[in-house]
Amino acid sequence: MKNYSRRKFIKKSGISAIASIGTSVILNNSCEDDISISQSQGKYMGDFSAPKIKNIKAAFIGVGSRGIGHVNNFKTHKDTEILSVCDLYKKRVENLTKKLNLNLSTDGYWGDENAWIKMVEDKRPDIVFISTNWDNHAPMAIRCMELGSHVFVEVPLANTIEDLWKIVNTSEKTQKHCMMLENVNYAREELMFLNICRQGKIGEFLHAEAAYIHDLRWQMMEKNNNMQIPDDFPGTGSWRTKQYSKNIGNLYPTHGLGPVAQYMSLARGDDNFNKIVSLSSPSRGRELFAKNHFPKDDEWNKINYQNGDINTSIIKTTYGKTIMIQWDETSPRPYTRHNLIQGTKGTLAGFPTRVFFDNKEGALSGVYSGWIQGGDLDSIYKKYDHPLYKRLNDKTSNSGHGGMDGIMMYRIIECLKKGSPLDQNVYEGAFWSAVTPLSRISVINDGAPQSFPDFTRGNWKSTKPLDIIQ
Repeated sequence: MKNYSRRKFIKKSGISAIASIGTSVILNNSCEDDISISQSQGKYMGDFSAPKIKNIKAAFIGVGSRGIGHVNNFKTHKDTEILSVCDLYKKRVENLTKKLNLNLSTDGYWGDENAWIKMVEDKRPDIVFISTNWDNHAPMAIRCMELGSHVFVEVPLANTIEDLWKIVNTSEKTQKHCMMLENVNYAREELMFLNICRQGKIGEFLHAEAAYIHDLRWQMMEKNNNMQIPDDFPGTGSWRTKQYSKNIGNLYPTHGLGPVAQYMSLARGDDNFNKIVSLSSPSRGRELFAKNHFPKDDEWNKINYQNGDINTSIIKTTYGKTIMIQWDETSPRPYTRHNLIQGTKGTLAGFPTRVFFDNKEGALSGVYSGWIQGGDLDSIYKKYDHPLYKRLNDKTSNSGHGGMDGIMMYRIIECLKKGSPLDQNVYEGAFWSAVTPLSRISVINDGAPQSFPDFTRGNWKSTKPLDIIQ
């Protein structure tokens, strides 16, 4: 659904666009002036369909807490084969193959930080799943595509604009999928909101709110000398904690942003990312937690936690819509992703799930007396639950994160077997992940606006919005 015509937008925003030229030139961080980065050497991948794969052979890099879930979900599907798994720790690989009763022919690679390269070179899998620390995502994804595999990468896709361009260019050159594994797009609430939006029930989009607010201070304890890790190896916190020292801004934007971006069909025909402004609070929570829970000489008490505890950014789209996005993994507050989409005829919001329609859809909101929520949502679920959720929920409900992990894996395999476009293309992963490096520069420059590079090179205008998958 087209929510706002380009011609209408240009007429209404011409003066403000001229006024903003000076700022965008001085502070532009889109990297589009670097021809070696932004010039395509391949084919546009927005609606790309790879040849059908009848029997899908996979390899997995990183089989810690996240990777093991992907292995477990993948192995439940027919016409699939796990060729190999790779991790830094031999015992972890051996425990996994034993626990999941993998075929004895499944090989494991471990020990060396580059063992994954040998695995992919030896096995030549159709697809590779990457579940490692954030800094490794880009080089691993790029090399795996160069070696002939489609790649599925945990969030974020990469940490820098330069690496995001390299991923896009490699995907185009090799004609290999590179999908960031944004599982939240497959949650029940998010799928239902997408369905409602596609039916035009909230009118023209105006504003959205997204977040990842999740107190993860406990991850700082995931070190062998401080707590018993389930498999006796360092957990996510052993490397994620260090990100608070070396990075600034919104470090984990995609869980909240991915769904609302697809509601609005950003980078998919209707609109696109344009600019971002970002500010952060002081940094206090991690330092205090380290002081209260670790010895004075512990490494966590020697880190300069330079990143603010909460970051708030505002994105302006090409046609003037706004998205407020927040990130906070430190403060003592309940979990939320906000998940709000506001239009001219209504608003949908999450945490808790609630809807408001400016019509007779629901008497509770039609007379401006409040949200439709709680038990009153039964009729909304009955009418608007996404067909994909209805089809797969019973099969995937125990797959992880309330079933969203299983639906995501099911769709990946279904698309590859049918030779259909994936639900998330490489450009979406790049745009969503670009919030991190762009927010960093904005925060450093006291909230100065930063421009998103157009990873599609203008092709977003002809890219189809995501369909309602039956």
